[in-house]
Amino acid sequence: MSNRNDAWISIGAAAARTGCAIDTIRFYEKDGVLPAPRRQANGRRVYGPADIARIGFVHRARALGFSLDEVRGLLRLAESGGESCADIMETAIRHRRDVQDRIAGLSRIDAALGALIERCRTRADTACPLIETLFAPAEENARS
Repeated sequence: MSNRNDAWISIGAAAARTGCAIDTIRFYEKDGVLPAPRRQANGRRVYGPADIARIGFVHRARALGFSLDEVRGLLRLAESGGESCADIMETAIRHRRDVQDRIAGLSRIDAALGALIERCRTRADTACPLIETLFAPAEENARS
């Protein structure tokens, strides 16, 4: 026969089961994304199946780049019992647009760095174009 306490596991076991670091679990608890865990008589945290599911949810949502506020919103929708896939999809669409905007920004940075590296290759005997660009006034950089 199984003991009711068998379902409760330590923070280390919860971290191993979910792939979420112990310090991250503690951070999510402090931030309120995860509820305060049940404590044993010795004060150690223990986690049940519902806690593990929530930790996994938060961890996977964060891995997709959702902010903590977005994760809270997704959790509210999921826990309301009447979640609308359309509402959740809207959150995902907004997040994807943000990701695409960041990718476009990173692509511009990549192109600018590529151009500066190429200038460095062709002007190895003069002042470094990268350093010159970083020291240049903002209006000159805007034209580059």
